[in-house]
Amino acid sequence: MHSYTPKIRRILIIIGVFIGVLVLTYGVLFALTGRSQFARAVVWFDADVGDINRFPSRNIEASTPSELPVAPDDKTSEAFKRIDPASGGGLDPALGAGGDLDTFLAKTDTTAFLVVKDGVLVKEWYGEDIGRETLQTSFSVSKSFLSTLVGIAINQGYISSLDDPITDYIPELLDRNPQFSSITLKNLITMSSGLAYEDKKTPWGDPAKTYYSPDLRATALSAVIDEASGKTFLYNNYNPLLLGMALERATGQRVSDYMSKVLWSPLGAEANASWSMDSTSNGFEKMESGVNARAIDFARFGLMFANDGVVAGKQIVPQQWVHDATAVDTTGDPAENYQYFWWVYPTGPQGSTADFAAQGNLGQYIYVAPSEDTVIVRLGSDEGDVAWPWLMGILAHQIDGPPGALATP
Repeated sequence: MHSYTPKIRRILIIIGVFIGVLVLTYGVLFALTGRSQFARAVVWFDADVGDINRFPSRNIEASTPSELPVAPDDKTSEAFKRIDPASGGGLDPALGAGGDLDTFLAKTDTTAFLVVKDGVLVKEWYGEDIGRETLQTSFSVSKSFLSTLVGIAINQGYISSLDDPITDYIPELLDRNPQFSSITLKNLITMSSGLAYEDKKTPWGDPAKTYYSPDLRATALSAVIDEASGKTFLYNNYNPLLLGMALERATGQRVSDYMSKVLWSPLGAEANASWSMDSTSNGFEKMESGVNARAIDFARFGLMFANDGVVAGKQIVPQQWVHDATAVDTTGDPAENYQYFWWVYPTGPQGSTADFAAQGNLGQYIYVAPSEDTVIVRLGSDEGDVAWPWLMGILAHQIDGPPGALATP
């Protein structure tokens, strides 16, 4: 038998009480994750791909799948072998850079890697325990879906123009600050609204508010003006929340329902998707993130943009919107490499065709190279040090390169 002195016994009791308090506190916070931003930020901590199972979600119905021929070839892998790891992009020879593509993907926490070339699926790779049927989350890739829905809503007459002030749709913002009338939908969709946003990693910071809040409509309405709109590019998650509220009010429909009718079904997705919501009680799609779908259907979305908004001969998204949303342009906003919730990678002079991508946290990408008729989807549990847009740009433009050619940025 152990014989403890009174002092040691007191220390053990204090330690036991401390551990008990921690366990009890964690249990209370865990129970509150359905309705507390603070509890979510503490218990769930940083965003990860498991959030697809943490947030409630609303279904996005598919219809008849569009045709997407499958003809695997080795061209993507051969182009990868031609890359010199020393050329940059965060490529590490230890990861297999410049060697076997499948090995590289497995070592870089990739969960899905698909390549569509000339309308044909030529590369389809999935990580361990992942398959074509797996629903995967996309984080800020969702912003590009929201942008597209806004373009369709304008075409259908629900929204008159991107030049509309946000207060046309959310007039109560005027009660907080009359200067909200100077912020247009275009300012929001180009991340140049002038709204304050501090990237502080705390349970009370703007990133936590706009990601974990169980009432994202109220969070959107709490946005604060920091400077005049149209002056500065600032990646800011209040922007998609306000734009999503405007879309919801303009169409009179839940965003997921509208997406099913005008985008997901018409583009020929092969499976239902979902959009994560702030909470069951408030039921507002997260807007800045949370579209969950099969990788193959993310590829279909990118292919539609590569084809100027057309699927099976039908114009799903207006051609002019596709161009404006992804163009290299600084005449209407301050950022050359960012347009309507799409990142743009210039490959020629201003106004020429550019590569562009829907991008999300932890390395989610739908990369589109229209001049090559190529779409690359990369999904993963981490981005690592790899410059994925750089790498996908090389692959997209050198898949048909001559044998032995050296890929360069």
